[in-house]
Amino acid sequence: MAPIQRMITLTTDFGVSEHYVGAMKGVIYNINPAAQIVDICNSVHSYDLLDGALTISQAYSYYPANTLHVVIVDPGVGTTRRPILVTATNHMFLAPDNGVLSLIYDREERVSVRHVTAEHYFLQPVSNTFHGRDIFAAVAGWISKGVEVAKFGDEITDFVRFAAPKPKALNGNLVKGIVIKVDKFGNLITNITQQDVPQLFAEPTPPFKILVGKAEVSKVRSNYAAGAPGEVFALLGSMGFLEIATNRGSAHHSVGADKGSEVGVVFDAANAAAQ
Repeated sequence: MAPIQRMITLTTDFGVSEHYVGAMKGVIYNINPAAQIVDICNSVHSYDLLDGALTISQAYSYYPANTLHVVIVDPGVGTTRRPILVTATNHMFLAPDNGVLSLIYDREERVSVRHVTAEHYFLQPVSNTFHGRDIFAAVAGWISKGVEVAKFGDEITDFVRFAAPKPKALNGNLVKGIVIKVDKFGNLITNITQQDVPQLFAEPTPPFKILVGKAEVSKVRSNYAAGAPGEVFALLGSMGFLEIATNRGSAHHSVGADKGSEVGVVFDAANAAAQ
């Protein structure tokens, strides 16, 4: 039976103005000139494990089965943190063992996690500051060429994972969350889902205020273009989270909120102004 030819995706915080991503691709192609490499995103916020976790979790399932996803957000490069290879039902992941795959672990029912220790598959010598090139890209090249996953290292169960911040229902009328991402359009993506605030999407919608930054938002729209110019409103975004947005503008600038800002959804209009 011919070995599986795996597509490779890259998700990194390396940016687009440096040589890092290009060097990684060169290593992969040198090992497997027939490799197919796709960039998911190389503009993850620097050192931001949650942003990296969100990015890969929102994209990986749209790729063909057997795709290998290389995820490099690695502030601990060169330390004792482990390189890991994760096999899920239909996808594989190569990443540092620092929690950047935490949302994958949440989404996948079963995963096998291996500590990558087979150094003869690494590019030598291994730099203490660029494991993306010397370890992860090299291993990705060999996997894409059909080397069996068991050859890269033993399974582990003590892999690192973190719990993404969850919204809290403080009483029957108030749900508090935070902004977990500001996208390039200035939309404020919260950690609040439709399940957390079903009232917002009921008919009729009860009186409410969404308190974020310096704004009190009282409108829910079905899409970005449905808002009036300059209007700040809420909507359910494609990531499945409640977003604060402005039609052709930046809610980030309009309301003065950023990643980590608190968001309060209040369903008692009389109490909203007092919060």
